[in-house]
Amino acid sequence: MTGRIINAIAVFCGSNFGASEAFADGARALGRTLAQRGVTVVYGGTTKGLMGVLADAALEAGGAVHGIITEGLHARGQSHTGLTQHEIAKTLRARKERMIELADAFIAMPGGIGTMEELMQVWTMNQLSEIDKPVGLLNTSGFFDAFLGFVDHMVEAKFLPPAHRRSISVADNPADLIEQMKSYQRVDSPKWL
Repeated sequence: MTGRIINAIAVFCGSNFGASEAFADGARALGRTLAQRGVTVVYGGTTKGLMGVLADAALEAGGAVHGIITEGLHARGQSHTGLTQHEIAKTLRARKERMIELADAFIAMPGGIGTMEELMQVWTMNQLSEIDKPVGLLNTSGFFDAFLGFVDHMVEAKFLPPAHRRSISVADNPADLIEQMKSYQRVDSPKWL
């Protein structure tokens, strides 16, 4: 079996740095790894928090970074001016739609409610066969452990088929995560148990 070709990955992550330097280290490692593999980073277009760390690391490693920021954030001076490509979207919804369109896969890093909402949307779109694109979690310092425990609870409570629990890749190392995502196979289990 040949792996998927992944030319662009949309990364969802925090506009804050979080409580540990490990989160920024994870963002740097992901940015460098994507650049070294020739994978374009698609992200929210700002300099803030882990988003800025990711973009800067990819750019410093010679990678391509495509930012999509909302009009409101751009008007507040939050656009990253050094990106390979930059777009301004009217709304958050339009920004997300454009990121989904551009990406061959998605990675969520530590972040807040916006990160989780973006992650859940693309994972749900895969479940409903609206897209066929791998989704992964960069589980830096076990950030997603509690979330994965809740996902397991959804499976146990019979709100999520077990196959869909396995449809998301999880690793604490960017290279391992990307390799898992390249071998992703779309899940075809019935929605209703």
